[in-house]
Amino acid sequence: MNTTSVTRRSSAGPAAREDVLVGPAWLEAHRHDPAVRVVEVDVSRLAYDEWHIDGAVLWNVYADLKDAQYGTAGRAAVARLAAQSGIRPDSTVVFYGYAPAMGLWLMKLYGHADVRILDCSRDTWRGEGRPCSSAPAEPASTGYVLPGPDARLRADRTAVREAMSDPGTTILDVRTRDEYAGGRFWPSGGMEAGGRAGHVPSAVHQPIDGLYDDRGSFRPAAELRAVFSAVPPGRDRDLITYCTIGGRASTAWFVLTYLLGRAHVRVYDGSWAEWGRLPGTPVERP
Repeated sequence: MNTTSVTRRSSAGPAAREDVLVGPAWLEAHRHDPAVRVVEVDVSRLAYDEWHIDGAVLWNVYADLKDAQYGTAGRAAVARLAAQSGIRPDSTVVFYGYAPAMGLWLMKLYGHADVRILDCSRDTWRGEGRPCSSAPAEPASTGYVLPGPDARLRADRTAVREAMSDPGTTILDVRTRDEYAGGRFWPSGGMEAGGRAGHVPSAVHQPIDGLYDDRGSFRPAAELRAVFSAVPPGRDRDLITYCTIGGRASTAWFVLTYLLGRAHVRVYDGSWAEWGRLPGTPVERP
């Protein structure tokens, strides 16, 4: 693969669909290309250890991408992870698995140019008989130093507080109805000691069901717009997405930014794991 042929775009700007999504046939053909690194993002090692795309490394959401308080890994931690994964500044990084958009958002946050998502599910990859392995990949480490964070992609809790009373910004809660209504803290149904269930006041409920077809590929843009029916129109309107730990919020950010061309979308990566556990944050329940 000649990575110099890939169009470089602003980390916060819209991209053509083919610039951010790769099909399984493309990835199978390029998975041994030294310029391509493949990363599975999951919440534990179980699925990866059973089988993964041959040559892929694992990024564990809780062990690698979040700290003990569910805060997002900082630049130094992400740089170490990228270096251990064999990623260089000119690498094309392809994410797949449970939360590929979280990996893509994190790399874009810290300035990596070429990041993409495999446009099918894990099951589709294996079901089509494509190369799998149960042996962990061990790429040669690199000396990658990531650039600083891009503030256009991230919202902290202060920004969310300000957005609550800002008519020019829409806060999108992309969790389930039960989570939004305060019936549960975690998606699994569990509650949290000291945590409060509910939603950020003024947040619009915008679940993200229906983004994928039966192969696990993103649906066409017209169908994705219908999924995001609660999002106010206007390409330049400010949007902030949140969920519980940032995975679904990153997925919403990815679709809105790269597949639907919205210009100003930020992820509140602290999400409900932070907001719902802080005693001073306002929480609303219907």
